[in-house]
Amino acid sequence: MWIYLLIAMVVVPILVPLSIWKLEPTAQRRRVIAPFLGLGIGVAIVLLITMLHGPVSVRLGAYHLSYTIGLQNGILIVGLYVVATCGSLLCSGYRDIVIFGVANLIAVIVLARLTADGFASLWCFYAAIASGFISLHMRLGKPHRAMPYALN
Repeated sequence: MWIYLLIAMVVVPILVPLSIWKLEPTAQRRRVIAPFLGLGIGVAIVLLITMLHGPVSVRLGAYHLSYTIGLQNGILIVGLYVVATCGSLLCSGYRDIVIFGVANLIAVIVLARLTADGFASLWCFYAAIASGFISLHMRLGKPHRAMPYALN
């Protein structure tokens, strides 16, 4: 449980915007992505402190695991988490990454409507499936053009 929560709530909100920031070839685009990285670091710190103060628990739901960390203002923090992760994708200069960001936002909306208490569990299930598709895209996709950077 702790390993899952540390990855999902501390590593991911930093890793996603950091990855996009490092991927961007222009300083201008990195400046656009930097606030999302800062937000992700802030969200990760809040979630880590909340987890360390506990109580932390998990229970079996109907079709998911329901994690509880005793988070105050949970909707705000989850919203900022989504902004940090999906926002960095949407602001990328690469068209494929922006499309992936749109797909993530749609998944967030669908999962939030399906279940609030199982959101973290189902979101990570979605992320695992998405990671598989990213891997297939990287392995089987056409080689990038000389100028793959789609947006200015």
